Amino acid sequence: MSKPIVAVVGRPNVGKSTFFNYLIGKRVSIIEDTPGITRDRIYGESEWRGRKFTLIDTGGLEPYSDDYIKKQMVRQAEIAIETADVIVLMVDVKTGVTAADHDVAVMLRKSEKPVVVAVNKVDNVGEVPPEVYEFYNLGMGEIFPISSIHGLGIGELLDAIYENFPEEKEETDDDDWIKVAVIGKPNVGKSSVINKILGEERVIVSNIPGTTRDAIDTYYETDGKRYMFIDTAGIRRKSRIKENIERYSIIRSWTAVDRADVCIIMIDAQEGVTEQDTKIAGYAHEQGKASIIAINKWDLVEKETDTMEEYRKKVYQDLEFMNYAPVVFISAKTGSRISRLLELIDFVSNQAALRIQTGVLNDVLNDAVAMVQPPSDKGKRLKIYYMTQVGVRPPTFRLYVNKSDLFHFSYERYLKNTLRNNFGFEGTPIRFILKEKGEK
Repeated sequence: MSKPIVAVVGRPNVGKSTFFNYLIGKRVSIIEDTPGITRDRIYGESEWRGRKFTLIDTGGLEPYSDDYIKKQMVRQAEIAIETADVIVLMVDVKTGVTAADHDVAVMLRKSEKPVVVAVNKVDNVGEVPPEVYEFYNLGMGEIFPISSIHGLGIGELLDAIYENFPEEKEETDDDDWIKVAVIGKPNVGKSSVINKILGEERVIVSNIPGTTRDAIDTYYETDGKRYMFIDTAGIRRKSRIKENIERYSIIRSWTAVDRADVCIIMIDAQEGVTEQDTKIAGYAHEQGKASIIAINKWDLVEKETDTMEEYRKKVYQDLEFMNYAPVVFISAKTGSRISRLLELIDFVSNQAALRIQTGVLNDVLNDAVAMVQPPSDKGKRLKIYYMTQVGVRPPTFRLYVNKSDLFHFSYERYLKNTLRNNFGFEGTPIRFILKEKGEK
């Protein structure tokens, strides 16, 4: 089940970043009393009443003029409408209702998305100041006075957000399908790859709209194998503000990653790995998803001897945290290596589900410790008593140790490489959970 998405929309300097940081529990967004200080959208996960959700700190407004702010807020609201399950319209009690607030409220009323109005900077406990009631003029229904900086009224606001979450549905009917998220920047060829796969085999295909997203889930069967492709084709509205589209396409990718078993990370062969590609791939890695790096538009690249191998090395340099993922060079236009892509989906999906017997696992561990001694600090050496596998997708191992703070990242990398050399685990991250002796 994918997490609901909550987008916070509002004018510059109404306290969106402060609200975001309060819910996420750490200072992620830059807070400064200057309009437009949040240069990039920040995304994080929060939880309320046992339900996890993705929170978008929109930011990104550059207030060159009142007219410019209105245009940017309208664009911000458009993207929030397309992307989010619940929208928080944040306003400032100290400035009152502005024309920009009215413009966005009109748009949000016309949408079919639930909207909650948060009147921020009500910083005193006690009777609600009369200025708050002015915001009923926005015609958005009930309003919630809050103080992001002091945490006042946040619980009531979160209750209202929670009540508007989509109904939780378990995807039990799809358990025997390999769920594949095709993720990447806009215009990299995500939909083209899916269409090429479907067009070549000419099998039964059914398009089922996503329950909470505009993305389409495409069910595809061939040779007794069943795939569900999650298309994250990006924002469907045309816009001149390319920057906003690219930033919000990351959230679409995040949503798809949450639901997927396997992620195909699409890279434009002519552009190479960009910062946005790194963010998208990094999220798939952090979520423990099996992944394939697909270099699309390979037909457009001029080739010399070893062009492919040199390109592969460069990809692994740029995505060094994902050097376990196979790289495949494809062309959605010509169909080159599309069949290989399908083979890799099956392969990495199986690798992510591998289970190793505890006895075999500890034989490999003992050999590894004998070959390279564990690290020590101030005369105290790390001891690893034994290891057991506790999960798959991703393969997860619990290591019983004497002191977890002695477990240096370089030794962790060494042990993970040892597991890969012995058992494979190609295309999937590996997770370690440390447990100290005597720890409950």
